[in-house]
Amino acid sequence: MYVCGMTIYDLCHIGHARMMMAFDVVQRWLKSSGYRVTYVRNITDIDDKIIQRALDRGISIRALTDEMVLAMHQDIDALGIERPSVEPRATEYVPQMLNLIAQLQAKGLAYQASSGDVNYSVRKFPGYGKLSGKSLDELRAGERVAVQDGKEDPLDFVLWKAAKPSEPADAKWDAAALGHPFGTGRPGWHIECSAMSCATLGESFDIHGGGADLQFPHHENEIAQSEGASGKPLARFWVHNGFVRVDNEKMSKSLGNFFTIREVLVKYEPEIVRFFLLRTHYRTALNYSDAHLDDARSGLKRLYTALDLAPSHGLQTVDWSNDYALRFKAAMDEDFGTPEAIAVLFDLASEINRNKSAALATLLKGLGECLGLLQQDPKRYLQAGATVSGERIAALIAERAAAKAAKDFARADGIRKQLLEEGIVLKDSPAGTTWEVQP
Repeated sequence: MYVCGMTIYDLCHIGHARMMMAFDVVQRWLKSSGYRVTYVRNITDIDDKIIQRALDRGISIRALTDEMVLAMHQDIDALGIERPSVEPRATEYVPQMLNLIAQLQAKGLAYQASSGDVNYSVRKFPGYGKLSGKSLDELRAGERVAVQDGKEDPLDFVLWKAAKPSEPADAKWDAAALGHPFGTGRPGWHIECSAMSCATLGESFDIHGGGADLQFPHHENEIAQSEGASGKPLARFWVHNGFVRVDNEKMSKSLGNFFTIREVLVKYEPEIVRFFLLRTHYRTALNYSDAHLDDARSGLKRLYTALDLAPSHGLQTVDWSNDYALRFKAAMDEDFGTPEAIAVLFDLASEINRNKSAALATLLKGLGECLGLLQQDPKRYLQAGATVSGERIAALIAERAAAKAAKDFARADGIRKQLLEEGIVLKDSPAGTTWEVQP
């Protein structure tokens, strides 16, 4: 599986987390289903925004991108998003990109313009538009831009950008030194993924993924490049995740309506954010708001409360013959249906609440693991964030028990109320009194 990853010039926002979470679940479920998975998610570490940001900060491109890669890893590690098997950086694959451009030129699909750029000749690739469903006639009808920079056609896109005198030295490669007559420059965006996917997975592979906004033109252009060079299908399946929306607009840095992962994690525990992202199907637009995250917090608490009522036997292989497990599997097998799978988790939690079954609690934890959920100690999760020490709470619970034994119910109720005012909820059961933090 190859997934188009981050262009790293700034911190990742929740929209980026949604993309990486979607494919984290895909690879987790494929592994749970018995597949051996090689998961490649690239890093774009050279483009106009990266160059400009490095110049603005007065640092090298590598210093900026190393800083942003470290920040990205910290953020997604916090969300339990597993690292891919391979994480290629574009700047490490420039020779492969140049080799691919040379192949395309040899096949008459690429040409060097008067500007020095090397462009792809879209109309010479018969299958252009087959992924997005856009025909060349439709694209031609929408053309309103004059041919510029020596392009033969407005639809043509750049494979190799000729260097500009104003660009810093670390934004340029000498193609001649790498065996190609294309001059000094840098790769276009689309050629990066064609070269990196081929280098890491071969000319054809199983799944290609990315955000819905990449279907056209990025993925359409990847197909044109890769299949134009190899003559083989690039990917068997194309998978695209939906956007995160704020006030009915796509969350994006260009609109300025984004929330970084770090900003959100200041207010919400990482597993709550993960749960929030997984409650909506990966292809569906997801509405971001504090209200939705608060609801996710309450839902996740319900699942952990069930686990706390009936301690599981620990990690073990899921019994896939169990009715709950079969329903969970059917949901996930139907296009990685996490909302339906999570509904099964809630049904299972309700059953645990009724019969306190440790076996079912073990199953709940095992199914949760398939989604990267419910792996914390339940009591620790439910008590996290308390502003009152555990020792003081235990002392007040003991004092309350003594008051109840002495039939001093006013004092017992006063202790409950006192703790509630401090954000601590007491829960009585035949096994004794436990506590958790109020949502």
